[in-house]
Amino acid sequence: MYRMIAFCVMATLATSAAVSVEASKENEARIERIERGLRVRENDAAKERESSISKEMKRLKVPGVSIAVIENSAIAWTKVYGVADAATKSPVAAESLFQAASISKPVTALAALHLAQEGKLSLDANINDALTSWKLPPHSAGYTATLRQLLSHTAEITVSGFPGVSTSAPVATTLEILNGTPPAITKPIVIDIEPNTQFKYSGGGYTIVQQTLMDKMQMPFPQLMRALVLDPLEMRESTFEQPLPTALDARAVAAHDFDGSPVPGRWNVYAEQAAAGLWTTPSDLAKVAIEVQKTLEGAQGKVVSKETLEAMLTKQTGGRTGLGFFLEGEGDTMRFAHSGGNRGFTCLLVASKTRGFGAVIMTNGAKGDVLYREILAAIENEYRWDGPK
Repeated sequence: MYRMIAFCVMATLATSAAVSVEASKENEARIERIERGLRVRENDAAKERESSISKEMKRLKVPGVSIAVIENSAIAWTKVYGVADAATKSPVAAESLFQAASISKPVTALAALHLAQEGKLSLDANINDALTSWKLPPHSAGYTATLRQLLSHTAEITVSGFPGVSTSAPVATTLEILNGTPPAITKPIVIDIEPNTQFKYSGGGYTIVQQTLMDKMQMPFPQLMRALVLDPLEMRESTFEQPLPTALDARAVAAHDFDGSPVPGRWNVYAEQAAAGLWTTPSDLAKVAIEVQKTLEGAQGKVVSKETLEAMLTKQTGGRTGLGFFLEGEGDTMRFAHSGGNRGFTCLLVASKTRGFGAVIMTNGAKGDVLYREILAAIENEYRWDGPK
């Protein structure tokens, strides 16, 4: 009997190994087709031409790319291309850190929704009720803003984005950024027009969320994000710390401008951590998408519940965003996504709400947004993704 059990176990392991080898071969073939399957249209030309990832990286002066592809709510494969720094020619590695830029926003939204789910924050109360160290200045017409509006870019808040500062420049505090006082280099963050009337993208709104979370948790933003989101999702390669700790410098890729040259100081610093401050890898960001997918499928949520995620992926005023993610499609065809662009960094996360597919593409070049769209189209074509593109 024991011999029979041992034989069955060995047979099962052999079968699993064979399946694993076949799956690996299939992934390799798919990756190769994606790599050489880019379709490019330059200068509004009527006809497309075929190209490859390596050719497009050279044409667009994007030194490095890192990709994670999601299939069946799991990471199917990851791959890196090019160099982390055009000056040193050091190669990109799977664990190389990129700035996620505005993809920081939906990750921050998960933390805010966690506190709302616990009853520690209200989605629909005046945000000043939760703020203690700063207050959103009153509008002349008496307008106020809510957390729901801030997360969905419908609070009509000023300052759409942040340029960051050199690594040699002084770093403003969150309060200085909110008030627009030196060393902050952007204007004060205020309500511009009547909230909930239109979509108005605002990194300033997420800076208000940042201060709200810090006031509520009574801890620095990087630490509260680690406690509420990064650790529960096992995002061990991620940090919201700005400036980046010196111990992580060697793992971080350098940012590159439009001409392909490294940004002075290798990258800019973004004290606006909720809006643009996350350092991470495609594999870690993929964990966010997979957590959303699995929780919606019925798994126990590690950060928020299925009901909260359904609210997160419900289109708000203007029909462009939920509470953190941009949304496209309806029902089974819905995708949740967010792009990001800091100086010299461009990236994209996109995933299906119900069908288990997705991708994260991160680059260290200013023209990486052109490249990630081309790569995404090749991935969509290879995997025959359904729904809007």
